[in-house]
Amino acid sequence: MNSICIKPVNKDNWEEATLISVFEEQKEFVPSVMESLAGAYIKPWDEALDPYVLYKDDKLIGFFYISYTPDSSDNYWIGGFQIDKQHQRKGLGEQSLRRILEFIREEHLHCEIVSLTVERKNNVARGLYEKLGFTTQGELNQSGEIIYKLRLNKG
Repeated sequence: MNSICIKPVNKDNWEEATLISVFEEQKEFVPSVMESLAGAYIKPWDEALDPYVLYKDDKLIGFFYISYTPDSSDNYWIGGFQIDKQHQRKGLGEQSLRRILEFIREEHLHCEIVSLTVERKNNVARGLYEKLGFTTQGELNQSGEIIYKLRLNKG
């Protein structure tokens, strides 16, 4: 059983969410929570951008968002995924990402393919995504980040 809990960012937890931070050398790899929350308001890429926080044992440990076109089968993107520096190097990134994928399967029934991008230099994240089955065809987005995709197993 996965003990990672996902909750939408809302009026009760948004301030605590903005306190999430990564190590200095990781800051170039991921937007701040505040930037992601601004994206949720502006929706720069798709029709929807939903921000979430990750909890383990009632402790806020991380953040991510899903940017998507509702009811599409292949336009779902995980972005802003980060584990607070206090909770890193404990296997929580992998546990959290597994829970996020489960969450997408449960909440977005039309979704068949999940995508994400990663900076070329972010070898830790690339290793995690590849371990969980994400693949790339060497395709880059407009910012030069590698695009990874995962076909979800249904059922």
